[in-house]
Amino acid sequence: MYEDKELQEYRDLMKVPDTFEEGFNWKSVVGAVFIGFLMMPGSMYLQLVIGTGIGPAARWVTIILFAEIAKRAYSELKQQEIFLLYYMAGAAMASPFQGLLWNQYLVGSDAARMLGITEFIPSWIAPHAGSESLVERTFFHRDWLVPILLLVGAQIIQRVDQFGLGYALYRITSDVEKLPFPMAPVGALGTMALAESAEDKKKSWKWRVFSIGAVIGFLFGGVYVILPTLSGLIFTEPIRLIPIPWIELTRHTEGILPAVATGIQLDLGLVFIGMVLPFWAVIGGLIGLVITIVANPILYHHGVLTKWHPGMGTVETVFANNLDFYMSFGIGLGLSIGLIALWQVFRSFKGGARPRGSLRDLLHPPKGRGDFDIRIAIAIYVVSTLSYVGLCMILVPSFPWIFFLVYGFVYTPVISYITARMEGIAGQFVSLPLVREASFIAGAKYFGYSGIEIWYAPIPMHNYGEATVNFRQIELTGTSFRGIIKAEFVVFPVVMIASLLFSQFIWRLAPIPSASYPYAQELWHLQALNTLLMQTSTLEGNSLFYQALNAVTVGSGVVFGVVAYAILSILGLPILLVYGVVRGLGQSTPHGLILEVTGAFLGRFYFLKRYGKNWRQYAPVLLAGFSCGMGLTGMMAMGFTLILKSLGRMAY
Repeated sequence: MYEDKELQEYRDLMKVPDTFEEGFNWKSVVGAVFIGFLMMPGSMYLQLVIGTGIGPAARWVTIILFAEIAKRAYSELKQQEIFLLYYMAGAAMASPFQGLLWNQYLVGSDAARMLGITEFIPSWIAPHAGSESLVERTFFHRDWLVPILLLVGAQIIQRVDQFGLGYALYRITSDVEKLPFPMAPVGALGTMALAESAEDKKKSWKWRVFSIGAVIGFLFGGVYVILPTLSGLIFTEPIRLIPIPWIELTRHTEGILPAVATGIQLDLGLVFIGMVLPFWAVIGGLIGLVITIVANPILYHHGVLTKWHPGMGTVETVFANNLDFYMSFGIGLGLSIGLIALWQVFRSFKGGARPRGSLRDLLHPPKGRGDFDIRIAIAIYVVSTLSYVGLCMILVPSFPWIFFLVYGFVYTPVISYITARMEGIAGQFVSLPLVREASFIAGAKYFGYSGIEIWYAPIPMHNYGEATVNFRQIELTGTSFRGIIKAEFVVFPVVMIASLLFSQFIWRLAPIPSASYPYAQELWHLQALNTLLMQTSTLEGNSLFYQALNAVTVGSGVVFGVVAYAILSILGLPILLVYGVVRGLGQSTPHGLILEVTGAFLGRFYFLKRYGKNWRQYAPVLLAGFSCGMGLTGMMAMGFTLILKSLGRMAY
């Protein structure tokens, strides 16, 4: 893994600077308010309409605006100020209360009624069907008081928690073990694309590349987002030159490819994403998709995929195939990846990845970086975990409390450290599938628990390994950790207030899901079926989950994943390929992979040859610009919608 040339190219994109600055000042405070109250509603609206928000775009728009204001005030934004605005924008765009929109749908969904579990969904998640608050579509009702208070409390613990075990693991893997974190420079480089915006534009390649991407994103967003939004407000039916979320082809290809979900998603952003992602990871996804296309008709004709029948669309096909085969096979694939990750971590200790630092580096971090005592981080982790345990014991008193302690103090630190090392070595996230689900089922089977409340409880099962990459990105931009901590105090109340207000407003405009929100209308039913199917496993009786789970199929998935990895290793092929193959075999909606592969080929065989290794730096900046342009169109569409529909609700 250390000899992977592609990983080495990503690893060398940026170096750690010699000096650090906080970057926190009044601009950060104004930026948080600007993002929360002007950018967040557009992001929430786009999430419901096309399935993607404007998180990256909100960041770039904020940076551009503040950079231009600073320039007219004969000042400029420092690199650290830019990154802090970028960081705060990401936190502000989280929209935690948008989850309540999903909860209100879930309690009255067809999926819940079909599976017979509507009455079991706890009232501390959302009021039960029939509540006046659901009829009036408002969160400002006493029935929503407990769900809102629980959400706010969980968010407070979560924001503090990121400076606990995640920070401690970062200190261990980065300062002591000196792991390279090959994918961290990709994210860090994108955030710094506008750091040169105050310089001579002719000399700043970042600004030129960003501008090109922004123009492309704005033009595409005009057709993809603004046109259907405006036409839908004026006419009875929106005009969609590009179907959202995809062109459905399953019913047209079922004669040739039975039980195969086919179609194409024409979102140009997927091309830019394909340019940024590691090439072999994308190609692995393509291989996995091809295997699925070949295997599904065979499985259908041999009586494995029995629930699929002609006439089904993408959503129905994917769900039926999951029940028959792919849920179990995907569990096995995930377990194989977990085993591979464990092997890689074990091998890294025995091979060339030996720690190159000492415990002294743990107690004496680099000066100026804004570090705090690692013992404080450990204390944060312990207190936050105990808080989660206490909350779960109150919400789900019938579930064995010993499980909560095992989640927080055994599983979480082990999987977090494994992930931290894999991120540090190969830029790969590690997760062991169905550990959480299996423990819930064990609690129901062996300890007498019955219900589905445990599925909604804030159990202390986390993977903090990914947080190490975020801290590495902060370090690469020369930003002090103290500035990040100060930013959290400012951005949290903004997020809470703005998210609640705009969730309420969007819900009042139209039912969610409905024709006004095509992505939610198309996919939320599938998501609800998959979510609730698993939850039936802790209820009494022979649930659909147990009917879908097949030990032989799970075992075949494990064997396939391990054998594929072994073959790739023997042939000397890139390790990222096997992760891509598993992603392609995941049996999710595959319609976006075509454009993603197109972007990967364009980047590899055209732009990389034309611009050389500089293309590795250009690609993330180009994607950032495109996201910015798309975000601007989303904000415009949201603005038109809010204004016209608000007028439509007036008495006249």
